[in-house]
Amino acid sequence: MAGTGHFIRDDMRAFLDFLRQAGNPPISQIPLEEARTAYAALHAMADRPARELAIMRDLACPGPAGDIPLRCYDARETRGPGPVIAFFHGGGFVIGDLDTHHNLCTEIAVQMDLPVVAVDYRRAPENPYPAAIDDCIAAARWIATGPDALGFTATGLISVGDSAGGNATIVVSQALAAEPASIPVVLQVPIFPLANDAAGSASIEEFAEGFVLTKAAVEFFEAAYKPDKSDWQAMPILGSHDNTPPTVLVTASLDPIRDSGRDYGAALAQAGVDHIFLEMKGMTHSFTNLRQAVPSAQADLEAVFDAMKLMLKRHGR
Repeated sequence: MAGTGHFIRDDMRAFLDFLRQAGNPPISQIPLEEARTAYAALHAMADRPARELAIMRDLACPGPAGDIPLRCYDARETRGPGPVIAFFHGGGFVIGDLDTHHNLCTEIAVQMDLPVVAVDYRRAPENPYPAAIDDCIAAARWIATGPDALGFTATGLISVGDSAGGNATIVVSQALAAEPASIPVVLQVPIFPLANDAAGSASIEEFAEGFVLTKAAVEFFEAAYKPDKSDWQAMPILGSHDNTPPTVLVTASLDPIRDSGRDYGAALAQAGVDHIFLEMKGMTHSFTNLRQAVPSAQADLEAVFDAMKLMLKRHGR
């Protein structure tokens, strides 16, 4: 395994050993549908079971190319006015969907005691950049209108997402800062996001193989998604940080795109944005969906929730 000089938690090391011994082919070397099936199977095996919730229902909102599927989660049957979480799933804009992050979304709904609306944006390569981002922005604006279909009154939007969804999280916040929606984005939570071009970074070389996400997978996703790296909607570190909402930024120390998140944290600090930066030591990319196989990841996720609650309280939400 590459990078054995780095600190790796015992439970994470055991999981990485398991993956190596399984010997499954990398997603960059198998047909697309097999890659999507393998990603779903990994999360189904490695993540904690879904929580029981009062509300779990599928719905849809209008988008630039037709209806965008959504899934609404709430631990309460009824709820008064308050913030709503818009969740954008990871998977490189290629292999994730509502089901791959279903268990995680139920956990967020329970732990935060807030409604969660997960967005099933169009995926590449069938729909390359900027289709996914266009859908995420459209869905966020729709959620912000507080339509009757949601069943509650939203007073603020909390943008949350992991990996590719972390990228979307930041871009949605920037888009809604530039052109405000019906309610403001009151908090953004990009989790191990691709915020800056990872190519050539130290982390993508240090953790190129053997740490869940690989350099080859990052390149596979990029080839499918075809982002315009000169555009802030692809690389949000290039966008304006004016009016950036309070932020909880999360990275993993063993992640090939770790430095992309660190770069974004430095940009937030330079711009004077109120933020909390959490780097989970000894953890890999996708730890939020590995909580059964890597039990210590649950405490890391709960630390994210604690930081979110602190920031909401600090800003009167």
